[in-house]
Amino acid sequence: MSPSDRKPIAAYLGPTASYSQQVWILYPASKPVAALQAFSEDVWYLKPVTTIDDVCDETQDKHALLGVVPIENSTNGSVVFTLDDLADRDGRYKDIYVNGEVYVDVHHQLLGHKNANATRPSGQGASGASTPTAADPTPSKPKSKPLENLDHIKKLYSHPQAFGQCTKFISTYLKNAEKFEVSSTSKAAELVAADTSGTSAAISSKLAGDFYTLDTLAASIEDRDDNTTRFLVIGTQPTLPVDYPLRQDPAQRTGTKSLVTFTVPHKCPGALADILGCFREFQLDLTSINSRPSLLGPFQYIIFVEFEGHRLDDTDGRVKSALEKIATMAQKFRWLGSWYTYR
Repeated sequence: MSPSDRKPIAAYLGPTASYSQQVWILYPASKPVAALQAFSEDVWYLKPVTTIDDVCDETQDKHALLGVVPIENSTNGSVVFTLDDLADRDGRYKDIYVNGEVYVDVHHQLLGHKNANATRPSGQGASGASTPTAADPTPSKPKSKPLENLDHIKKLYSHPQAFGQCTKFISTYLKNAEKFEVSSTSKAAELVAADTSGTSAAISSKLAGDFYTLDTLAASIEDRDDNTTRFLVIGTQPTLPVDYPLRQDPAQRTGTKSLVTFTVPHKCPGALADILGCFREFQLDLTSINSRPSLLGPFQYIIFVEFEGHRLDDTDGRVKSALEKIATMAQKFRWLGSWYTYR
């Protein structure tokens, strides 16, 4: 009998050592190693998959009881791949609900192979200033310098989000390297480990560097020290499974959130403002607003609104009243879930 036959399956964006996997390893991210874990491998079989779409597919098709997907980064904004799946334009993910969220502190490493012929780290004696552009004529310096010479690095692999979180370092020390976007940061490390030329590098995690036996060419290359990624836990039921709950300490609970999507009449002035006014009317604080093309027509959008409040734990009825009113005003409306927050 395989591990997946004995344990509930949790799907995450792989391969092994991705930041998504670190959701399972440590929760919450800001706590020390002894902190409460949300997903213990004693209980869960953790299944890495190739793409965010695959996480949603595994969950929707009930091959996995839960999945975890990145939704936004504090430096580089929303993860559009996840938003597009939650937009569910073609009805593929009609049973997906959001059951929770997890925050992970993200500190990127530049991983690769040392240049045995190098005598000093590249960048020594240089100004350390990023390349000026028309949009940013006087860019600030990156906060970290290379630990090794980078002159031999010709190819740079990572996820698009990671590139966006390390722009200062890249534009200063890797401006001549060709960038290749891949499905995850750990996939980038896997590709670099397999490159026998030694001329490629990955922006990935320390865990990935250890797992794939890569050298750390630079540490903590993200633009900001407070770089954090928020992940959503998804399932096919409105609430977490009773038999396999996340290991969360009620004393750590900080509040509740809900997520809804809707479209509005394209040629109806003030339609979006009217719907957003419902949240104010029922005193529900908004925590996030996003939009993605609806593909119903040019420049028509699906609106994502996240707000404080829980549809299934709503003692004063404010959430129920707001959602009922919005459902009558929107063209297409969907409640994607409510969950408790922990930090």
